[in-house]
Amino acid sequence: MSLIQNLPLLAGLCIAAFLFYLAGEDRKPHPNAWIVPALFCTMFLGWSLFAVISEGLFGFWTEHTRNIWGVQIWFDLLLAISIALTFLIPEARRVGMRPLPWIILILCTGSIGILAMMSRLLFLRDSQGSVAG
Repeated sequence: MSLIQNLPLLAGLCIAAFLFYLAGEDRKPHPNAWIVPALFCTMFLGWSLFAVISEGLFGFWTEHTRNIWGVQIWFDLLLAISIALTFLIPEARRVGMRPLPWIILILCTGSIGILAMMSRLLFLRDSQGSVAG
């Protein structure tokens, strides 16, 4: 199997492990928790830039309009963004972040923007001394 065939499986296994970790015992928030989404943001940005260079800036649109599964995946991504922002925006406002620039970034970059916003939110929450959360 090629790298392109193996990466989705590897990513799925990593996310499943991470979600089971989150669902485990109650843990106190780590003071540098912002580093994790920042790292994933950086890695995904690198992969996305590789995709743009390889397939073009709007290559994603071809995939989302190719067939019923492509449209379903597009809907899924839009719903995931909406769910994430439903939880992130109130907390972001609480720590002094303005939502509109982040919404624009997220609409242009998807998960890259969500990860960047989450990282910034966790960093501000940590620096304001309200890690209990």
